[in-house]
Amino acid sequence: MRPLPSVTGRVAVLDRVDVDTDQIIPKQFLKRIERSGYGEFLFFDWMKDPEFELHATPGAAILIAGRNFGCGSSREHAVWALQDFGFQAVAAPGFGDIFRNNSVAAGLVPAQVSEQAAARLFAALAADPDAEVVVDIAARTVAIPSSGLSEPFELADYARWRLLEGLDDIALTLRHEQEIGAFEAGRRAWLPGLRDDAMSSPA
Repeated sequence: MRPLPSVTGRVAVLDRVDVDTDQIIPKQFLKRIERSGYGEFLFFDWMKDPEFELHATPGAAILIAGRNFGCGSSREHAVWALQDFGFQAVAAPGFGDIFRNNSVAAGLVPAQVSEQAAARLFAALAADPDAEVVVDIAARTVAIPSSGLSEPFELADYARWRLLEGLDDIALTLRHEQEIGAFEAGRRAWLPGLRDDAMSSPA
């Protein structure tokens, strides 16, 4: 996971509320053992409609959606599908709690704007669909420079720090590598190790 101070790019607009994780990535595509390859199945059922909103903005890096985005089941695959499709940030007036946590852990920015801010962003993008948008994680703002619009978003300090530093769960653990090594070095030799436990058979 790389440090992510900001995301700049074209925007896809999905002005729908309560978009749940089964709509983002339907359950029949959760059989893969890798984190990659889910992008082609993003919004699978909706993508069949030639009028579906995302068809209008190929290559978008930012998704702006309605409230309660990512509600429903806890599947991490929803975040992976969005990232594999090309999104690096999602701005919405509210997220499912588990989806928000999964996003931060994977490096997808969950930028929670107010309902009023979302309405202003939707209106500005309706007027100029090709406008470039900047999601500034350090400043916690979503801006459309061409229109002068800049909206603040909520992001917990801890989540902001992880995104700015590019820290997934493994990287967070490795920050304590020296302490872990010191603990293991001081472990009494007669105590079983993880490998011993795993290879031992019940009596």
